[in-house]
Amino acid sequence: MFYRERRETPERRALAVIKARQLVVSRVEAAAFRGDVIDFFPLMGDIDYLSTEEGASGRYVLCWFNDKEDDFSQAWRRLMGVTFPHGITFVVDKEGKRTYNAHFRAAKAKLNSQSR
Repeated sequence: MFYRERRETPERRALAVIKARQLVVSRVEAAAFRGDVIDFFPLMGDIDYLSTEEGASGRYVLCWFNDKEDDFSQAWRRLMGVTFPHGITFVVDKEGKRTYNAHFRAAKAKLNSQSR
C-alpha cells in the first residue's frame, strides 16, 4: 500500500494498493534504504499520480504484510520517507494492461518485529 507521508495527520486511506511480483529493500546507510518494486499493478487507487510533477516531489509510506510471520500482529512492515528519484515506469502488454516498476529511496524502515 502507498500512503502520502503526512506526519501531523497521518492518512488512513491508501493512495494506492498494489500487487507486486517482488519487493527488494537494501540498507545503504545506518538509517537509509533503497530498493525496487518490480512488476506491479494497481488493485485500487491512482498509481499514475506518482508520475505527475506533484506526485514525483512527494514523500510516501509503503506498507505491506509479511505473510511468513507467525504472529499476524507483528507482520506489518513499512518504509517511511519514500521517494521515487526516477519516477515510475511501465510497459503495456498487447491487451493494454500496464505493468509498473519503480526504484525508491527510504529514510526509515520497520522491516521486522524488533525494529522501530
